Amino acid sequence: MEVKTDIFLGDCKDILKDFPENSIDLIFTSPPYADQRKKTYGGIHPDTYVEWFLPASEQLLRVLKPTGTFILNIKEKVLNGERSTYVMELILAMRKQGWFWTEEFIWHKKNCYPGKWPNRFRDAWERLLQFNKDKKFHMYQEEVMVPMGDWAKTRLKKLSYTDQRRDESRVGSGFGKNISNWVKRENAYPTNVLHLATECNNKNHSAAFPEGLPEWFIKLFTKRGDTVLDPFMGSGTTNIVAQRLDRNSVGIEIVPEYFEMVKAQIEPSKLMLFDKREDYGNASIRRRYAVR
Repeated sequence: MEVKTDIFLGDCKDILKDFPENSIDLIFTSPPYADQRKKTYGGIHPDTYVEWFLPASEQLLRVLKPTGTFILNIKEKVLNGERSTYVMELILAMRKQGWFWTEEFIWHKKNCYPGKWPNRFRDAWERLLQFNKDKKFHMYQEEVMVPMGDWAKTRLKKLSYTDQRRDESRVGSGFGKNISNWVKRENAYPTNVLHLATECNNKNHSAAFPEGLPEWFIKLFTKRGDTVLDPFMGSGTTNIVAQRLDRNSVGIEIVPEYFEMVKAQIEPSKLMLFDKREDYGNASIRRRYAVR
């Protein structure tokens, strides 16, 4: 199966206008955070971040398939001793735009840098917000199952009467469990917390994330041959992982130096390049990403 990886130089909100509706299976990206990476991306003030992001998310909503998923990696910063609220404001604005805020995953950074502040501890996690166009979407949970663990050898060895039936929560939460369902199973479903180290080799980019991060979500929300989009491509990690997992992908980057860096890393035999807007045009894009 031939895997296509297309990268574009420019602003995603402009380039995506040439893509047809309902053509992308998964969007996985980490945009510039508010007031960070100023030397690279100029910096966006927290007060104007929502206004800056919504034109891009409008196009993302349009190109995402009804069965697709959008994963947004983002984190509030501390300013003058107080957490910014721009991420919460963005969530509310995107819901008004038509997105479903389906879930929130946490990336626990196992090797976060040490530090000391007078009124807080060091950050060791980031958000991964899941948005969808519809409440029914493709999700392949079996692809990210994890080993049961040693606890199962003792806990499931001898079951009580309660373990062999659905045991309702005693606090009236409505939750319950049937321990016997897990006897002889080797794998279990994971939680919504991902424990991954940060990218120690930053790949000549100021905010590269580890390959394990997009890999987990690509496995969870796509199958081979699907198309993954990273509208803020950066170091190209999402596209590199998608190519390795036999997914087609699209990357869009506004900084020429990063675009050229990714262009050199992507396997040439699977790469189509568009350096300038006039090089591709509406017709070729619509043919290439016609809904399949």
